[in-house]
Amino acid sequence: MINNKNRLYWSLQIGGWSFYAAVQITASILNSSSAEVSTQRILFLLYEALFCLLVSHFFRNIILSARWLNLSLPRLIPKIIGSVFVLGALMYLLRIPVSIPLGLFKQGVALDPYVFLGQSVFYAIIFFLWSVLYFIYNYFERYNKSLKYEASVKEIELNNLKSQLNPHFIFNALNSIRALVDENPQKSKMAINQLSNILRGSLTMDKRGLTRFDDEIKMVKDYLGLEGIRFEERLKAEFNIHPDSHDFMVPPLMIQTLVENGVKHGISKLTRGGIIQVSTQALNSGLVIRIRNSGHYVNSHQNENGLGINNTIQRLKLLYGDAAYFKIINEKDNFVLTEVYLPPLQSDYNNESTGN
Repeated sequence: MINNKNRLYWSLQIGGWSFYAAVQITASILNSSSAEVSTQRILFLLYEALFCLLVSHFFRNIILSARWLNLSLPRLIPKIIGSVFVLGALMYLLRIPVSIPLGLFKQGVALDPYVFLGQSVFYAIIFFLWSVLYFIYNYFERYNKSLKYEASVKEIELNNLKSQLNPHFIFNALNSIRALVDENPQKSKMAINQLSNILRGSLTMDKRGLTRFDDEIKMVKDYLGLEGIRFEERLKAEFNIHPDSHDFMVPPLMIQTLVENGVKHGISKLTRGGIIQVSTQALNSGLVIRIRNSGHYVNSHQNENGLGINNTIQRLKLLYGDAAYFKIINEKDNFVLTEVYLPPLQSDYNNESTGN
C-alpha cells in the first residue's frame, strides 16, 4: 500500500514537472525573436523544472513532519502562503548558480530587486498551486479511507448484533423441539423441518444487510408454527399484510425477533395465552410494520426483553440512520404494540442484497 502510494506520488511529481518544463520550453520558443531557442536556454529550463521538483518534495517533507494535513483551514492557509513565498525566493536563488556556467547570467538583471520580487512571486504562485493539488488529493484520500472505515465498522457492528440474535433464537427453538420429542414425535418432525428452514434462511441472510420482505415473513410464519406446536391453543397468530409490502427489503431476522419477544415476554407469561398480530402498511414514504401481542411491556433495559429491542434499534440506526423509527407501547385491553417504520427501498440495498 505504501509502496503504491509512493510510486503514484513520484509518477505525479515527475510527470507534472516534466509538463511544466515542456510548457516553459514551448513558451520560450513562441516568444523567441530568433529562429530557435539556444540549447543553453533549454537546459536552463530543464534544470529549473528539476529544482522545482526537489523544492516541492522538500516542502512535502515539511508538511508531513509538521503534520499540516491535520490542521484546520484557518490555521493551514497562513502557513501555506508564508511557505510558498519563501520557496519562491529560494527557487529564484537556486537558478543563479545554474545560469552562470550556461552563460545566461546577467548581473544587472539577476540582482535587480523588482526582477527578484517578480520571479519570486511567480514561483510562489506555482508552489501554491502545487500545494492546493497536494492537499486536495490527500483530503480526498482521507475521506475515502474514512468512508471505508465507517463501512467496516458498521459491518462489524451489524455482524455482532446478528451473532447476539441467532443464538437467542436457536436456544428457544431447540427447547421447543425437546419438549415435543416425547409427547408427539410426528409434530417434533414437523418442528425440526420448520427449524431447518429458519436456520437455512438465517445462514443466507447473514451475508446481506437486507433481505426480501417475503423471505422474512416466511421465516416468521415458520417460527410461529414452531411455537404454535409448543403452546397449542394458547398461541394464535394473525397476519394482515399489505400487497405492496412484498416490494420492500427489511433487515433480516428483525420481524422474527420482535415476534419472538412478543411470544416470550408477553403471551408465554399469560395463563390463557394470547394472540399475536403482524400487519403492514405500504406507503409511498415507506413501510410500516406493526406487531401487536397480548401482554404488558415493561420499559426496562435491565430485563431480557431489552436485548432484542436494543439490537433492533441499533440495527435500524446503522442501516437507515434517522430515516427509520421504532416504538413500543402498551395499549388498552392488555396489548403491546411494536411499530417499525422503514424508509422507501433504495436501489443500492437491492444491489447489495442480490449481490450485483
